Amino acid sequence: MIMREIAITLYLAVFSIIFKLSQWFPLENKVTFVVSFSENNKSIYKEMIRQDLSCRTLFLTTEKMYSSFSKLEKSTTLLFEMKRPIDFLRSIYHLATSKIIFVDNYYGFLAKSNFKPGVECIQLWHANGAIKKFGLKDPSIKSRSEKAIQRFHTVYQRFSTVVVGSDAMTDIYKQAFGINDKRMVRTGIPRTDVFFDQSIKKKAEEKLKKNHPFLENKKVILYAPTYREDELIDAKLNLDLKKMADRFDEDYILLLKLHPAIKNRFEIPSDLSEFIYDFSNNPSMNEMLFITDILITDYSSIPFEYTLLNRPVIFYLYDLEDYKSERGVWDGFLEYLPGPIAENTDDIIRLIEENSFDSERIHSFADKWNQYSKGQSSRNVVDLVKGLLK
Repeated sequence: MIMREIAITLYLAVFSIIFKLSQWFPLENKVTFVVSFSENNKSIYKEMIRQDLSCRTLFLTTEKMYSSFSKLEKSTTLLFEMKRPIDFLRSIYHLATSKIIFVDNYYGFLAKSNFKPGVECIQLWHANGAIKKFGLKDPSIKSRSEKAIQRFHTVYQRFSTVVVGSDAMTDIYKQAFGINDKRMVRTGIPRTDVFFDQSIKKKAEEKLKKNHPFLENKKVILYAPTYREDELIDAKLNLDLKKMADRFDEDYILLLKLHPAIKNRFEIPSDLSEFIYDFSNNPSMNEMLFITDILITDYSSIPFEYTLLNRPVIFYLYDLEDYKSERGVWDGFLEYLPGPIAENTDDIIRLIEENSFDSERIHSFADKWNQYSKGQSSRNVVDLVKGLLK
């Protein structure tokens, strides 16, 4: 922990020097996205292109996101990592000279980003809802140093605006970020727009099936768990994959979508290679949801979008008590889950066989968490950007 804090301090010191030097240059009509996840950022960018917004657009990405965003036309993509020094320097320059900054995660560099007056830092959080605690409510914060905790507060205070999709999520943001309601903009969440567009959903489904013919004649079970702190290198599925295959391989295939934070790919046993497919590197979660017949997840935020399709969800909470104490979950989450809970592989098999799903509960959950997300969220956010660039 001490070495980690020293590394962070050194990184922020370097960032601060470059940022302050860059602030000698004037602000420009630039919109800069700091990217860890794809859907929200791409949805807004496509709407900016549709409206022919007259400003420069930049994406500062992680290594995992770089290849996807570097293909976009009419924009500049930089790898915002010290391993590529020139991109790193240019990224900080653009952060210091852009009028609008979108961030989609917690970024420590914001603690040293004392933006000029007139700059808007918009938090475009990557999740549409939340089961697990984060921010100031993450239980792990208790083990952090006072310096680290102060840094968290400073980062969250940089958010001049937070994009929200529901009053329920607004309440969570206020607790997680320690900010007030005045910073919330109820535009809806851009990544949900495609769920209201039948033609886009159909094209995405056709594209996936064309690229992966094995999807054509089988129903799809998607297993998309969140990460655990002790599994950031290699994920442990805690599923009896052989038992799943023995029961379902005639009618279903199982797709895996592991969290982007996990470094290594999962090794699929050779005898299960026609039942299990690893789609973890597919950049679009939404595309995968469109072809999914049954979602299996845990504390992930994926169900907050997936329930818009009114399809079954199973919550595989094999480590619930440990997760509640170590990572934390928001109060009352068990009561509002839109699907049944499974504790082991046998539970999952039984739930699928018995078709134990409540359509009305799924619909009610989707309405609650997508209160302002009605298919026009990207347009609403871009309208906000246009007003700020004037």
